[in-house]
Amino acid sequence: MDNQLVWRDEFNIGIKVIDDEHQRLFMIINKLFALKEEEKKSKKVCQEGIKYFKEHALKHFEAEERYMELIAYEELDMHKRLHRDFREISLPALERELEREDYSHAAVDHFLAVCAGWLIGHTLTEDKAIVGEKRSRWMDLLPEEELEAMRKVIVKLLEDMFQLKAQVISDAYGGEKFGKGIYYRLVYGREQDDEKWEILLVFEDRILLNTVGKVMGIKSDKVNIMLLNAVRYTACQFVRRVMDHYPSIRSYEMIEENLLTYEQFREVFEKKQPQVSLLFDTNEGYFSYCVIAPHLLEGGIGTPLDVSNAVSEVEKYLMEKEKQKKKKILVVDDSSTTRLGMEHLLEEDYDVSEVNSGVAAIRAITLDKPDLVLLDYEMPVCDGSHVLEMLRSEKEFSDIPIIFLTSRDDQESVKKVLALKAEGYLLKYLKPKDIKKRIDGYFEKKEADI
Repeated sequence: MDNQLVWRDEFNIGIKVIDDEHQRLFMIINKLFALKEEEKKSKKVCQEGIKYFKEHALKHFEAEERYMELIAYEELDMHKRLHRDFREISLPALERELEREDYSHAAVDHFLAVCAGWLIGHTLTEDKAIVGEKRSRWMDLLPEEELEAMRKVIVKLLEDMFQLKAQVISDAYGGEKFGKGIYYRLVYGREQDDEKWEILLVFEDRILLNTVGKVMGIKSDKVNIMLLNAVRYTACQFVRRVMDHYPSIRSYEMIEENLLTYEQFREVFEKKQPQVSLLFDTNEGYFSYCVIAPHLLEGGIGTPLDVSNAVSEVEKYLMEKEKQKKKKILVVDDSSTTRLGMEHLLEEDYDVSEVNSGVAAIRAITLDKPDLVLLDYEMPVCDGSHVLEMLRSEKEFSDIPIIFLTSRDDQESVKKVLALKAEGYLLKYLKPKDIKKRIDGYFEKKEADI
């Protein structure tokens, strides 16, 4: 974002008292930008500047709401909701970050980016809607109780997948730019109808560097190609886990995915009305989860939840899912026939994923630790023994159980496999029922030993 906001004619809505206040807020933000750039300015000066902006913003909200009441504006309740969310959720969260980070450049950048982006978006859409020039972007948001349920699910997943303590800072994220973001788009649908879920994820780059990047051993402060590939996997896993919490949409399959530039992200965002648009602070950077799926308005998401039990029902569902969670098996084999056969054989009772090489196996394991790896002993470039050696050398993954898949049953080959001290081996030519029995037996024995 540029260091100065430039007031343009398109920001005017034609009501002088409101336009004047908007210009004043622009001016205050510009002064804050300038303060940030002046190294000699004290923390106290920044604090006073931010306090000044907050006071004027809240006074402006009150004046704007009084005007809307006078003209009997039809979308007054939604407009008030947006003001309330910014006042009671976004600003307090941003202030907590400023205090937590002792008014660091990064924290001040976040504050200014979110406030400036919110102000611009709000002025160009919601305030223009007051005078009939635009339609409110947020008319199609899910009811508050369903958004609360979605928030709960995402916060839980961010903690489970990334060990991040997240808190929502906006229920109506307007697509404004904050820091350096990775923008990912996934589209889900099903053959029997035209309904689609279009999901936009925004990861601030430092989230990925401090979570996935660390796991992969990436020490750079910049996102590289390897990490971008990991983002794809991570994004798909995250969305699928969100969808798993809503039984009514499990039949949807991914039909399109795109890594977007910010400009492409904004284009998609501006063209369509989101039903979910949440922004989270994770203490490691910002994360946004947006859903464009108009049919959600027809029947809601998952089992209907009323205001009184939304959160408790989701919590209950999450607990049940945890109890019923399938064991995760990763199949590693360069033969697509073998991988497909194993998946069909095991998918009913296990959560099966598959990759075609040792390198891909390492990447998959670092991102989503399996309960068992079925590992082809003979693969080009990086064979099973090399994969096992790499895993055993890393403390975090040294205890992952490995069962080798092999076509050889001669004494010498068996001796080599056993010498690697894996949990065992499976001959590929065994009958499927026997392979399944061996794997079931392995997990039954492990449960009995606990």
